[in-house]
Amino acid sequence: MDSHLTTTTSVSPAVVTADHTPTTASITHTLTLIHDNNHDPFTKIQAAKEIRRLTKTSQSCRRQFSDAIVPLVSMLRSPSLEAKAAALLALLNLAVQDETNKISIVDAGALEQIVSLFELKNTNMQEHATALLATLSASVAKRSTIGKSGAIPFLVKIIDKGTPQAKFDAVLALSNLSSESDNLKIILESNPIPNLVQILKTSKKSSKISEKCTALLEALVGFEDGRVALTSEDGGVLAVVEVLERGSPQNREHAVGTLLTMCETDRCRYREPILKEGVIPGLLELTVQGTLNSQKKAHTLLRLLRESPYPRSEMEPDTLENIVCDIISQIEGEEQSGNAKQMLADMVQVSMEQSLRHLQQRALVCTPSDLPIASNCGSKVSLKYN
Repeated sequence: MDSHLTTTTSVSPAVVTADHTPTTASITHTLTLIHDNNHDPFTKIQAAKEIRRLTKTSQSCRRQFSDAIVPLVSMLRSPSLEAKAAALLALLNLAVQDETNKISIVDAGALEQIVSLFELKNTNMQEHATALLATLSASVAKRSTIGKSGAIPFLVKIIDKGTPQAKFDAVLALSNLSSESDNLKIILESNPIPNLVQILKTSKKSSKISEKCTALLEALVGFEDGRVALTSEDGGVLAVVEVLERGSPQNREHAVGTLLTMCETDRCRYREPILKEGVIPGLLELTVQGTLNSQKKAHTLLRLLRESPYPRSEMEPDTLENIVCDIISQIEGEEQSGNAKQMLADMVQVSMEQSLRHLQQRALVCTPSDLPIASNCGSKVSLKYN
């Protein structure tokens, strides 16, 4: 609080009804204070804090306080850090799960002020600003505008130097913004791949931040500069392979998609860097236990990783087993080759078990009407499957 302030207008906590919602009168009072420029700065700060408190968990309050957006954005221009923080946190709560408020915040000119907060070198302000950008980036309608605001280079810096929470929010924001092709180019120009790889190395492979990192990498390797950056980064391809092996189903799908995009774009250049990181066991497992998209992508990548890009003759069918045997025969090192062979055997076993379970399930769903009527007690009864 500024030391020269001596008198203030009291901002009482909102009066709530029996169902714990604030009364219309208290909401109107708080809105009046946030709009009235005749009040001292401390009163507006307290009003912003009250808006933040009331909108923390209430969707209806977010709607009722939407008229506070313009004065809150104006508070971001205040020289007072306390005023900036109070306004920023109130805007953050107003934007949560409210598309209309997200759009209104951007349209009110908040982006320029939010981006300027990154230049303050204040960790708390940067963390709050990143959280607000992550929330606003959920609005598809405003992703292009956010990309043009100059926020992306700052978000890339945050995934390198920010707090753990700020890094997560920055990755989330960049992942959201990457759906726009122009944004994706700006992200790539900001050189995020070394930082994304570092996060993958140090994070749990099944975590949400690993999912967002891998999804962003999958988009970035659609560009040659992205593919070069990933393969040039020490342990870059390996980090993706490890997510493919130990990630959640969605994480693994993004990981195999990343490697497949690389190999499909330039098989001769990227086949060896992918193979040398021991990707085969993980791919084999995905062909049986991954999502449907993962299974398809894993099959396609295994075919691309063969030494010969040409199909076999009719005497040697292009089966998964033959493809894998081709690859195994060219893998250097007994350990990698042995692991791949064991995984192939395990894959066949799992496939057989799944087929058996499928047959058993079909047998269980058969009703008495599915059974043929026997002409005599000695006749054999057979199941008829749909």
